[in-house]
Amino acid sequence: METVQIDYDPVKISYGRLLELFFSWHNPTWPSPIRQYASAIFFHDQEQERLAKEAIKNADGRYGKKISTELVRYTGFTRAEDYHQKYYLRNTRDIMEQFKGRFPDEGAFTDSTAVARVNGYIGGNGTTEQFDRESDGLGINSEAVDALRSILEKKRK
Repeated sequence: METVQIDYDPVKISYGRLLELFFSWHNPTWPSPIRQYASAIFFHDQEQERLAKEAIKNADGRYGKKISTELVRYTGFTRAEDYHQKYYLRNTRDIMEQFKGRFPDEGAFTDSTAVARVNGYIGGNGTTEQFDRESDGLGINSEAVDALRSILEKKRK
């Protein structure tokens, strides 16, 4: 099973809020035909397990269908293969070119906040206004900024 690991600051956002977002971002009733794409919540301690069970119960009431999200004790994180990392960006060649020279090392590329932000925007997350506020700090040239803004505008239609 592939996992997304989220490092978070509980002072800024609670585990409970992360669970709310998790259930708002995907359909937890969809049974995955293959384990690698199954919906799962990994917990570290009893409190996280309790909160996750509560979130699953609440989601069950909202969707009216059986929740297929699994609850699994965390035992370690395995990074997905390189070709799975930053999927949207990798498939937007003109913008991807902006990062190739800056991040010749795959680990540095994958771990870059700027790369993660750009990948998220290409995937349709965030608004044009948010992008405009932070575009100068992403390390992409004006042509890439224009291309990304165009992608965002198309996704909003």
